[in-house]
Amino acid sequence: MFSQDDEGQQGLVLAVVLGLLVFVMTLVIGISLHRLHRAQSSSPQPVPAIAVAAVAPAAVASAPAAAILPDVAQAIQASQALQAAADAASVKVEQGVVRFYFGSGSADLAPGAVDAMADLVKAAKGGRTLVISGFHDATGDAAKNAALAKQRAVAVRDALKAAGVPERQIELKKPEQLAGGNDAEARRVEISLQ
Repeated sequence: MFSQDDEGQQGLVLAVVLGLLVFVMTLVIGISLHRLHRAQSSSPQPVPAIAVAAVAPAAVASAPAAAILPDVAQAIQASQALQAAADAASVKVEQGVVRFYFGSGSADLAPGAVDAMADLVKAAKGGRTLVISGFHDATGDAAKNAALAKQRAVAVRDALKAAGVPERQIELKKPEQLAGGNDAEARRVEISLQ
């Protein structure tokens, strides 16, 4: 009689553990897909197959625990890779405006930043003024966000000066707080011609 109760309890514990694993995996995948969707709202890119293929709760619920753990680890790694890609520094040139996107908590310029500024540097050397605008979001400490946005704008200004733009041709605007948008848009600095 005790062995049947023990087997029943073991089965219940196994079912609870599997249920928790399914819940955690679904939560991780859901969060990563949500972040991916937010990141793609400003620049559409294809959804990685690992993020789409990992959503199979019915198949996971029927799989043994040993088979689920590697899948959970892969889903977590995929989620971390997606987050790292969304958080990486980058630079874009659109309609004469150069946009520098910074990693979270960083004021380091993306590779290729100097090349992206080439046309604006020529214009500034020809007498045009370059306006640098920094942005930050409303989450967290507003003073720290504004200070980091200013550091980023100064990093862009210093890169322009290193490229030969006279300081009198550069105008720094006070960093602006964004009310909406995604994280990457809030961590950007723009250079435009005036």
